[in-house]
Amino acid sequence: MTLSRRNFLTTAAVSSTAGLIMGAPAVVRAQSSETFNWRMTNAYGPGSPFYVEGPGSPTDFCRKVDQLSGGRMKIDHFAAGELIPALEGFNAVSSGTIEMNAGNAYFWAGQVPAAQYFTTVPFGLNTQGMNAWLYHGGGQELWDELYASRGLVAMPMGNTGVQMTGWFREPIESIADLDGLKMRIPGLAGKVYSELGVAVRLLPGGEIFPALERGVIDAAEFVGPFQDRRMGLHKAAKYYHTTGWHEPTNVTELMINKQAWESLPADLQAIVRTAAMACNLESLAWCEAVNADALKDLVENEGVIAEPLPAAVVDELKRVTAEVLEEMASQDDETRKVHDAFMAFRDKHASWAAVSEKPFLNLT
Repeated sequence: MTLSRRNFLTTAAVSSTAGLIMGAPAVVRAQSSETFNWRMTNAYGPGSPFYVEGPGSPTDFCRKVDQLSGGRMKIDHFAAGELIPALEGFNAVSSGTIEMNAGNAYFWAGQVPAAQYFTTVPFGLNTQGMNAWLYHGGGQELWDELYASRGLVAMPMGNTGVQMTGWFREPIESIADLDGLKMRIPGLAGKVYSELGVAVRLLPGGEIFPALERGVIDAAEFVGPFQDRRMGLHKAAKYYHTTGWHEPTNVTELMINKQAWESLPADLQAIVRTAAMACNLESLAWCEAVNADALKDLVENEGVIAEPLPAAVVDELKRVTAEVLEEMASQDDETRKVHDAFMAFRDKHASWAAVSEKPFLNLT
């Protein structure tokens, strides 16, 4: 007996589907039988746009994981101070007390100096370059290697794009104006400023405005126009320098306890990575959408003076940055390894940007 081609294909499809259905339940049951209930802490306070709430935020990430996993993985989010203090995430996740933390890797500079390269580097990669390095340039593999011995896994979960130099009670007109200045500034830029006589302070977001208003500090860097306006920083200082030399990008770090991560089945690991990547894209898009209007409002309605740093100041900052980075890289092997890899990729990416992005930006 013979079959027509259509009948043959139909019979084969039914047979194959039946076989898959008969074989699938064991696999589905194996993956669906176990649920995971985790906790995520955060370095930023309750209600913070981008860092806690809103498109591409950590709470949005938790919702995405819940939806993509069909409820098999639920993550309870706790803003800074709700479960642990703002900057205790590294120790809490490393010890296994908490499964996840959202923050920035440069907060852990005192414990892992090389971690700073996975947030931002002064005069380093922009956001396009940073994503290229992390996703396809070997950056993620270096991050994995750096954190493995600390019992951690990390990946990008957000990005603000280029940030503003910050708010100053008095304008910076020459490099001498930095000497003796008291400024809130985290990360590698803080080390650069220190070399130029700045008294650097690392304060959680919620403490910046009162410190600036009371004169405890003379200047402060946070994020960008939308976030800074919400915190009221323009009410404490009117000079807003715009040159984002210190943070040409800023990566939100999703930190995970390594043992907990390895307990997840492969499909849930894939869901976590996919949700983190989605938030990385969405958070940047949100920042790019809201900052222009916020800056316009600050200048036109709040009396803010927004100007770039003088070229001579930027040149000196660049010179000192190179010295600071080289000195830091020479202090331990893992920092040297990350530093050299980052700089090599920066130079490669810059050569491409010089003939792609830069000529276009010069037209606008």
